[in-house]
Amino acid sequence: MGTAQNNIDLKQLHAVELDLCNKDMMADTFDHSIISVGEEEGAGNFQRSLPTQESLRSPRGSVVSFHNIQYSVKQSSGFLCKWKTVEKKILHNVYLLDVLAARKDPAGLSGEVLIDGIPQPPNFKCISGYVVQDDVVMGTMTVRENLHFSAALRLPSSISVKEKEKRVTQIISELGLSKVADAKVGTELIRGVSGGERKRTNIGMELITEPPVLFLDEPTTGLDASTANAVLIVLKKLSRRGRTIIFSIHQPRYSIFKLFDSLTLLALGKVLYHGPAKQALEYFSSIGYECEPFNNPADFFLDIINGDSTAVAAGKEDHRPVDTGKEVSSENGVAEDNVDSSVVDVLHQKYLNSSLYQSTKEALGKVELGRGSKQRVSKQGHEITYANGFLTQLYWVSKRSLKNLIRNPQASIAQIAVTVILALVVGAIFFGVKLDRSGIQNRVGSLFFVTTNQCFSSVSAIELFIRDKKLFVHQYTSGYYRVSAYFLALMIGDLLPMRTAPAIIFSCISYWMIGYQAVAGRFFFFMLTLVLVSYTATAMSLAISAGMDVVAVANLLITICLVLMLIFSGLLVNLPSVMGWLNWLKYFSIPRYGLTALQVNEFRDLYFCGEKNPNVTVSVGDAGSCPPDISGEMCSGEAYLCSQGIAPTNWAMWENIVALFCMTVIFLIIAYAKLRFMRKFT
Repeated sequence: MGTAQNNIDLKQLHAVELDLCNKDMMADTFDHSIISVGEEEGAGNFQRSLPTQESLRSPRGSVVSFHNIQYSVKQSSGFLCKWKTVEKKILHNVYLLDVLAARKDPAGLSGEVLIDGIPQPPNFKCISGYVVQDDVVMGTMTVRENLHFSAALRLPSSISVKEKEKRVTQIISELGLSKVADAKVGTELIRGVSGGERKRTNIGMELITEPPVLFLDEPTTGLDASTANAVLIVLKKLSRRGRTIIFSIHQPRYSIFKLFDSLTLLALGKVLYHGPAKQALEYFSSIGYECEPFNNPADFFLDIINGDSTAVAAGKEDHRPVDTGKEVSSENGVAEDNVDSSVVDVLHQKYLNSSLYQSTKEALGKVELGRGSKQRVSKQGHEITYANGFLTQLYWVSKRSLKNLIRNPQASIAQIAVTVILALVVGAIFFGVKLDRSGIQNRVGSLFFVTTNQCFSSVSAIELFIRDKKLFVHQYTSGYYRVSAYFLALMIGDLLPMRTAPAIIFSCISYWMIGYQAVAGRFFFFMLTLVLVSYTATAMSLAISAGMDVVAVANLLITICLVLMLIFSGLLVNLPSVMGWLNWLKYFSIPRYGLTALQVNEFRDLYFCGEKNPNVTVSVGDAGSCPPDISGEMCSGEAYLCSQGIAPTNWAMWENIVALFCMTVIFLIIAYAKLRFMRKFT
């Protein structure tokens, strides 16, 4: 059984086409409910938590019905003491497909969605399949690898690896993807498969589990007419093999429309027609709407709902819809506010008086009767079930992240190349710093630049969550993996390689070119500090960007934070001289911790006034004192550190390392919490 829903305007109009293959479909207009009947037998077989070998071998469609659906939202208005919160019912503003697929926020939803005559299970999102409008496949992976990823995470461990591979091969053959099975799906920089093959790959990702119900949100979006027709023919074939398929579609052409076996039209939350698609023209003709020759029936039905007078028969002037004169929008199919409520009311009333409605009402009565004989289950919240454990999820998501990193040249090779070039430039500018007064300025300047560079180079991490947000939300709600597995996999696939390797390469080049102290311990501490500064800045970027939709907004917020942190880094302003009520801000500065640690590491045991004065002794381990300056000039590195309010001790170095580590952990916890509690419903 296949179903097609044509959503024309989410705000004003729902025109729904339901395609059934040799099955029956009924709609109750009074209760605003639609029930699609796939198979009469085995009604209780739907509720299973995991796919099984038997369910993969014997696919079957399930009955999907919804009753008395209402949706309300709370709208706030006014100012301060006049603030008001009003609950508003917006049934006709709700995207029906999301309600049926349990992808709509249940907070404002009332009514029932039944599967095989029993309440929709809490894990329905994980049992059913849902192909979203935007492609949610990894473009750097091949078609086969994407399907393997779905099979590895959505099929339980009780199914062997060979059986999973066999299942993948079967889906590839079924969807006609054999010729491009080992070709990359494609990204902005990588040429991949065609749009139709990409869409079929999305469908295959969901068919892996052989779901009893498959939902598709406008599967023809972005495809040309021929490719769209090919995709719909594939769906038709799939529905003939016992699957329930429900999908929305935008302005179908006739070759697609004739694939539908049953048609339902909705406008402003009211059913205007439900019945066999082949009888739709006859029905509208009987109530005074005659389709012109060579006119696409789908366009004809929309013209009727929108009030196009050319769709009305000449002899039915009293039933002629009102033409609002609004132009058709290229994005939504109709202009906003051009649906005349009087037209909708007339069409709705005519349907209530039709024999189609009476047969639908009788069928719904039987379902309600059968429903009453079963134990009534209390309304349950949504839950997500997983086919595999945490370690399996972590392995596969980490593997995908590393593959994406390796095959993404602008994210891997380019960043390494930029790091090498920048390190060479910095090393050339500050090449061979000397032990004189200029050496102090050059050392401080180079250390400040190195620290600042590590902070700003980590801003690229903001795209990590934003770029793949739709992919994450879809796969998480479908039960692919836990938030914790996804989060840790991204840390393994991005934070460790892409933030560690550049910092190490930069350290190896710049440290020796600039001419810092040639001591192994100081060099490795320098490297450790740069790595931790990069980790902390990356963690802050992730904490800010997690849950956001726009890269530009996250970029602006992170830039503002880093600029404020630079002011309190210790170079642009002498921190001991800052007023007390502002001085506390230095504790939130990532560059300050990095710069302070590097300064202590480099300046200790250095003398900048020629030969070192034998009368001056410096006790490095004395944490409470600063070295005396006999000559009146700032000759020792310890003296410079003291002038900046920094104690020249070992703890002065390591306390900054501890601070950076703690800030990294805190920012990562914030990022995880934002992902965990991010809104995942439409």
